[in-house]
Amino acid sequence: MRTRTVYIPLFDGVEALDVSGPMAVFAGGNAIQAARSPGTTAYTLRTASCAALPVRSASGLTLLPDEDLDMLSAPDTILVPGLTMDDRQDRAPGVVAWLRENAARAQRVVSVCTGAFLLAEAGVLNGRTVTTHWHWADRLAEEYPRVTVNADPIFIRDGKVSSSAGVTSCIDLALALVEEDLGRDAALVIARYMVVFLRRPGNQKQFSTQLAGQLAHRDNLREVQQWIADHPDGDLGIEALARRAGLSPRQFTRAFTAETGIPPGRYVDQSRMETARRLLEETRDSVEHIARASGFPSTEAMRRAFHRVLGVSPAQYRTVF
Repeated sequence: MRTRTVYIPLFDGVEALDVSGPMAVFAGGNAIQAARSPGTTAYTLRTASCAALPVRSASGLTLLPDEDLDMLSAPDTILVPGLTMDDRQDRAPGVVAWLRENAARAQRVVSVCTGAFLLAEAGVLNGRTVTTHWHWADRLAEEYPRVTVNADPIFIRDGKVSSSAGVTSCIDLALALVEEDLGRDAALVIARYMVVFLRRPGNQKQFSTQLAGQLAHRDNLREVQQWIADHPDGDLGIEALARRAGLSPRQFTRAFTAETGIPPGRYVDQSRMETARRLLEETRDSVEHIARASGFPSTEAMRRAFHRVLGVSPAQYRTVF
């Protein structure tokens, strides 16, 4: 078991949790490795900034780096945390220059949230598919047309480059890296200790149906949204929902789509899928019972939906969680 070096560049405006979250996961990996083989470590964790100067994080916390960024070379893993999004000129030019020179020599390159902008500026993401926080995904795609941006998953791995969506998703990605290095049992132990899910799969969506869709402006449409969430096994056809909203089916479909950004039929499908996923994660109910409770016409219909959306069966999904 060799020790892997993880370098984390720091800069003014860095998101402190993007640094501390993954570091806590990797430190957990060290504790597990030491228990397995006393005197050994899985990771050497190093933070660095330009000229080894202290940096002030976005939240106001001052971080003291271990060393000068220019002294680091040939890392195993580079993890680039997110940053406060202002003008492009303010995006850590010293870190970008270091990434441009050193990222190719790393075995793994990881971005957290808006850290993808620094990797993109350095040219590391050209020709790759990445994710970032949903709020900044369109901007990343617009500024860097050679990068394919997928705003949906919580993290993506494309070859040696991995990217995660937001603060908490960087923990999921770090757990995936630990699982790769030390095995699934190690990742599960760390997840339990940190009181997080046993690891969400990378294709888990960044947000729920009600967050993905806008909250409707009109009270009657907001009430319909809540009814859908509370009664997934009810009659959620267009006619029934339109009656509840006091509109004709045509008026309802047009208004609901305009105010939420999602057609009502697709909104219902996504809400039912979300309910099924939650019940698979949180209960011991049978797949047949969950299909009925989630509003699917049959177990087979739910299975087809899971394969279409997630690429796994309901039973496989439950195993992951």
